[in-house]
Amino acid sequence: MRADQLKVLEARGIVVPPYADYIKPEWKSNPALALDAQPTMITSQNVGIPAYLANLLDPKTIRVLTVPMKAAEICGEQKKGTWTTVTTQFPVVESTGSVSSYGDFSEDGGVGTNYNWVPRQSYHWQTITRYGDRETEMFGLASINYVSDLNYSSALLMGKFMNQTYLFGVQGLDNYGILNDSSLITPVAPIIKEATGTTWAVATAVEIFNDVMLLYTTLQTQLNGMIDRDTKMTLILSPIIEPYMGKVTKYTLASVRQAIKENWPNLKIVTVPEFNTAAGELLQLWVDELEGDKTGFCAFTEKMRAGRVIPELSSFKQKKVAGSWGCIVKRPIAIAQMLGA
Repeated sequence: MRADQLKVLEARGIVVPPYADYIKPEWKSNPALALDAQPTMITSQNVGIPAYLANLLDPKTIRVLTVPMKAAEICGEQKKGTWTTVTTQFPVVESTGSVSSYGDFSEDGGVGTNYNWVPRQSYHWQTITRYGDRETEMFGLASINYVSDLNYSSALLMGKFMNQTYLFGVQGLDNYGILNDSSLITPVAPIIKEATGTTWAVATAVEIFNDVMLLYTTLQTQLNGMIDRDTKMTLILSPIIEPYMGKVTKYTLASVRQAIKENWPNLKIVTVPEFNTAAGELLQLWVDELEGDKTGFCAFTEKMRAGRVIPELSSFKQKKVAGSWGCIVKRPIAIAQMLGA
C-alpha cells in the first residue's frame, strides 16, 4: 500500500498499526521469499497450559473408615481414680448369720458380714503429635488443616486402644476385658440345627430364637429365679450374624427380632465386631443390673489427657495420655455366654 493511500485512510479515521509490514510487489512472484511458512518447530508440542492449572483440589477430605468402638455400649463406662492411681480394690461383701430356736434366756444366733477385696491394676499409654512449620504450611496450600487432622488421628488412636482394653484387658496385669475375664462362666453350645451344624447361617428363625431362649434359661439357672422376662437385659453379638435375626418363620412371617421383643420387652441388642472370634461367633446375654448394682462396667482413669504443646526450632510436639482398668465384671453369674452360633 502506497504512502498516499495510507494518508487517505488516516484522513478517514483508519490507522494501520506501526508494527504492520507488507510484502513488496516485486517479491510476490518469488516463492523462495515467502515469509508465512516455517518448515519445523523449535519448541516442543504441548496441550496449551500446565495440567495443574486445570486441576481442582476438593477441600472436603474423605476419611478412611475404621471398625466401630462399641465396648462401652454393652455396660457403660465410669471414671475410677486419676492417672496417678496404680491399683484399686473392689470390695465384695456377703451377708452371713444363723438363727436359733427362741428361748427367753437364750442368746444363740447372730449375723455378720464377710468381705473380699478384688484387685485391679491400671494401664496407661501415650502417643505424641508432631508437626513442622513448613509441612503445615505446605499442606495449607492444598487447603488441608494438617494440625487438626493430626489431633483427630490421636483421639481416634487413643479411643481405639481404650476400646481394646475394655474387650481384652492388658496382658500381664490384673486388668481384664469383657471377652477374657477369668470369672466369666464357660459358654454353652448352640442347639444342633436341622441342616446340621450349630451356626445361624444354616438355622431357621425358630432355631435362632431357641438359641436366645437357651441363653435366657441359662441365666435363670445361674441366678436361681432372680430375673424374669421383664428384666432389663443386653444381648451382644457380632454384626456378622446380626442380620440372621431378620429371618422369618414359615407361617407367621414374624422375624426373630420381633419374637425377641415380644418375649423380652426390655432386652437391648448391641453388635460388637470383636464378638466374631477365632473360635467362632460369641454371644453374651447380660442382666443390666440386680438390686441396684450394675453387672459390670468399663472403667478408665483418664480418657485422654493432653500435655503441653512444646515449641521447638521450627516444629511443635504434644504428648497425650490415657489409662484403663479394663472391664470390671462385678457379677459374672449375671452373664450367660454361647460360642459357635
